Amino acid sequence: MSAALVEPVARTAFALPGYRFELLKLTAQWRTRALLLVCWLAPAVFVAAVSRQSTLPSDTVFGRWMGQTGWAGSLVVLSFCCSWVLPLLTSLVAGDVFAVEDRLGTWRHLLTVVRSPRRLFATKALAALTVLLVMVAGLTVSSTLGGLAAVGAHPLVGLDGQLLGPGRAATTVLLAWAVALAPTLAFAAVGLLGSIALGGSPVGLLLPALLALLLQLVQLLPLPVALRVALPGSAFTAWRGLFTAPAQTGPLLLGVGVSLAWTVLATALARRLFLRRDVTGQGRDDSARLVVVHAVLPLAALVAVTAAAVTATTPVTGPGVGRDQLQTSLATSFAHLYRLQTRELARPDVTEAQLRTTATCDKGGDRVADTGPGNDWRCVVSWHLPGATAVGSAVYQLDVTADGRYVADGDGPQEVNGFFQVRTASGDAPNPLWQFDGLVDLLAPTPKG
Repeated sequence: MSAALVEPVARTAFALPGYRFELLKLTAQWRTRALLLVCWLAPAVFVAAVSRQSTLPSDTVFGRWMGQTGWAGSLVVLSFCCSWVLPLLTSLVAGDVFAVEDRLGTWRHLLTVVRSPRRLFATKALAALTVLLVMVAGLTVSSTLGGLAAVGAHPLVGLDGQLLGPGRAATTVLLAWAVALAPTLAFAAVGLLGSIALGGSPVGLLLPALLALLLQLVQLLPLPVALRVALPGSAFTAWRGLFTAPAQTGPLLLGVGVSLAWTVLATALARRLFLRRDVTGQGRDDSARLVVVHAVLPLAALVAVTAAAVTATTPVTGPGVGRDQLQTSLATSFAHLYRLQTRELARPDVTEAQLRTTATCDKGGDRVADTGPGNDWRCVVSWHLPGATAVGSAVYQLDVTADGRYVADGDGPQEVNGFFQVRTASGDAPNPLWQFDGLVDLLAPTPKG
């Protein structure tokens, strides 16, 4: 065997003990063990308990369906994890994997054993990634099994009103969790960067969580669509597009791509800073200028480049929430949910084509432009029944958020959408037309006609 082939194999074999050692160090900490235990047990307990309650978290997407299908519970947990849990886990794992050596003063001992800063960086980063993947797997499995055990694998109502059978629901739920891995990796890379750049500082440990909080506040603003999808946390909400037909793949693919770009760049910056610094503590340059030049500015430039690329390749401008997109989405969801209500009430079935559903929306009256998020949208849905001359109509009040999600609240007539329950042959059941969630594709071109 040639020397060129022996050397990579030898390096890989030599790195494996270092990886196992770093993984053992992480899992030996009581904090890591507690987090692993919580990730694998808490979601199942939460979903099983909440699914049996009369009051459900209807303010969370899919929360109103937790009592009807076990798949909804996993998505409620996913939504909460994307907001707070996953960034916090990256802070506690990746944000501390290098800083802990600064606090304990063990860099000299590690370099004596490993002797290669490059190998040391790789083993620590891979160990942190492994622990995070096990935690995310626990959240996925636990929340899903808890919902299925408590409620069952019944069909799930998507964000366009269509029913997803158990097989399709299972595949889509798992895919949604997989999509959330991309921004989790991005925040983990930022955690590595903060752990190296800021050392034992508490700010370095909490950098991913602080970044997530900042992005949560920014996402509430009516940002241009190009800037919204250029942020690393956009994929934390883009998974919702999987639950429409056709799937809203534009924001999803862009969100995943941006997250992976952040992962690569932040990891490369962290590696460069780690190789440049003096880990022995002698002459270490930890000035604010170094952090700004080698960490903050490159990531800010990535946001600018991504936003410019999205602007140049998509025809959508402004916040992306307009009257035409909202009317199309609402009419589609109403038609699907009307058929669901028809089956629950044992009425003759109709098709979406026969209903010819349309919607007319207005935001805040004549003096307000019919665009952008807000809770002052009022819509009238109209439909036709086969053999009937009269046109049916129903009123909805819409609360539209800046990320394209909206909640439609029925405002009459009572027999259609004015009451939260309908009487079926098997007893009272939730009225699918009373309140429901919908989603506007922010990157979809404005419908014409």
